[in-house]
Amino acid sequence: MEAILLAIYAFFVWLIFIKFKLLPWNITSQVIVVTIPIVGMTVLILTLNVVAPSSTKLRVYRYQVPIVSQVSGRVVEVGVEEGNFAVKRGDMLFRIDATPYELTLNTLKAQLANAEGESKRLNEQLRGAVSSTAAVRANVDLARKRVLQYRDLAASGAGNKFDLEQAEAKLRELESQLAAAVANQAQVQAQLGAVVGGDVASVAKIKSDIALAQWQIEQTVTRSPCDCTVVNLQLRPGVFVTAMPFNNVMTLVERSGQVLAVFGQNELRAVKPGDAAEFAVPTHPGRIFKAKVDSVVWDYSIAQSRVDATGQMPMAAALQAGPSGFTVKFNLADGTEEEVLAAGVSGDVAIYTEHVTMIHIIRKVILRVGSNLNYVIPKLH
Repeated sequence: MEAILLAIYAFFVWLIFIKFKLLPWNITSQVIVVTIPIVGMTVLILTLNVVAPSSTKLRVYRYQVPIVSQVSGRVVEVGVEEGNFAVKRGDMLFRIDATPYELTLNTLKAQLANAEGESKRLNEQLRGAVSSTAAVRANVDLARKRVLQYRDLAASGAGNKFDLEQAEAKLRELESQLAAAVANQAQVQAQLGAVVGGDVASVAKIKSDIALAQWQIEQTVTRSPCDCTVVNLQLRPGVFVTAMPFNNVMTLVERSGQVLAVFGQNELRAVKPGDAAEFAVPTHPGRIFKAKVDSVVWDYSIAQSRVDATGQMPMAAALQAGPSGFTVKFNLADGTEEEVLAAGVSGDVAIYTEHVTMIHIIRKVILRVGSNLNYVIPKLH
């Protein structure tokens, strides 16, 4: 754009001083003619760098999602392919033989039926023990009253000692029966164990194991957590996979990503969220992508300015490192296909602030000229 402006300026100089000779072409006019574009271009460029800053450090980032099997087993089916194979959220990635987990589930169901039957029998036995204990306790209370009555009669001379001794023997017999009934009730309660969620402990544990087995069966089919592209696919039918966090069987790259760019520390004074932006990438020559400023990441853009709380002195190399820029995050305009922006793509970006908007056209022309230059591939082989 600067070259075009200089060419237009040179054309008018030629018309005025050479073609029509409207002004004399002497030392004074020559100095003025040379000074005007130098001063004008300098002021224009410096102003443009503030009101419409640009950067050649644009980069497209996409998150990777490592896929790890939740259960161990032999793979019987792989439902995806490596490369530009689009995977939707919920699509099957691979399936593991679920036979061992189904057998475990059937065994647990049988154990649950037995445990519930045993629990029912023990509950009935407990109810019988409680009833028996209550009946014996009632007899003991009655026997104690009669012993007291016989004692009063014997003390007053109205009763005989034999009846009192017989009542006391009966009371001791009933107390022995009560102790046995209480012990039997306690034994049944101990066999039932603790109650968890309305079930005895043994039944509750088996139900928990069944829920785990059902979850494991569901996890034999691994599904995509996102709209992604499959890369680093190492999985094939017949491979045995294990449930380990470091045993990645494939990697997914999200179809949507983030567009970031680094600007100089003094270029973002007039930039604010919502400002319009445009960028161009070499993978799409001649195409301009529309965007808006999401935010300026002031807090962690300069890596060497951060010092971790380790109790150690900052590294000398970090203190001597040159200044870096600040990161700006962009949101693509509505309707822009994020899939066309591959991860790792770099390019040029320009931000258009609300200041001196009449010269933004210069930045737009510069960006478009650079985008069209991406058609040129300067290789000799």
